[in-house]
Amino acid sequence: MRAQFVLSEISVGLRRNLTMTFAVIVSVALSLGLFGASLLMRDQVDTMKGYWYDKVNVSIFLCNKNDAESDPNCAKGAVTADQKKEIEAELQRMPVVDTVHHESSDQAYKHYKEQFGDSPLASSLTPDQMQESYRVKLKDPEKYQVIKSAFSARPGVQAVEDQRDVLDNLFNLLNGMNIAALVVMALMLIVALMLIVNTVRVSAFSRRRETGIMRLVGASSFYIQMPFIMEAAIAGLIGAVFACVLLVFGKFFLVNNWLAERIDLINFIGWDVVLAKLPLVLAIGLLMPAIAAFFALRKYLKV
Repeated sequence: MRAQFVLSEISVGLRRNLTMTFAVIVSVALSLGLFGASLLMRDQVDTMKGYWYDKVNVSIFLCNKNDAESDPNCAKGAVTADQKKEIEAELQRMPVVDTVHHESSDQAYKHYKEQFGDSPLASSLTPDQMQESYRVKLKDPEKYQVIKSAFSARPGVQAVEDQRDVLDNLFNLLNGMNIAALVVMALMLIVALMLIVNTVRVSAFSRRRETGIMRLVGASSFYIQMPFIMEAAIAGLIGAVFACVLLVFGKFFLVNNWLAERIDLINFIGWDVVLAKLPLVLAIGLLMPAIAAFFALRKYLKV
């Protein structure tokens, strides 16, 4: 009988404040959708880091004849055969090095033509203008400084570059976008909490007579507050369900059927990562409005 009364009160409250309940559902859905998307973005960045950092190389560029005339690092002239042998032998002995690949100037010219053959500069370049290099794959990419300190000032070496520097710019951009999404999510969450508190206040005011009677007949404070808390929790849960639907649709249509077909170089997160976030979104959608309603009732519902 008590459970039936509580359920009937919840139904009445949701119908009386239908417009505000709808606003709560929409705001909760958007805020939790952004929250879930930001969590997935963070996982995507971590996945990309693990995928790309494992593949990046440290490049040791060697001096050629053109560098000897224009680059201070190559003031002693182009790299000699003995210097190349010494550099390669030392790289092979270093414990931090996994593999070493030598790229000749002809190979560098061929790769450049394959990648940038349509550029105006490509037609004016010749193989002897391209730099020889050693592409070094490290066992631990964090040990880049060991290679840099050992070979930067070496005769015949023009520069030592870590390809992670290029990737870090991309990851910093993605992290910035993730922070922006979190800021928008926080603003939407504040709006949702304000709507929940206001909805609870209106609902409590419209039923102040019923709650007064319940108090007179000996109903406990928790029993009187329960319908209001459940109303907010149900509205939040519906919003969380919509947020989960948005995340699933985003994964299926945006990532799998659009981005994955157009970008082959990115290892996108799988369904297991998305599904793992859905229970958290549902739990927050259920608990956040209930807690907000509980504290709002302590202040505005005098029982």
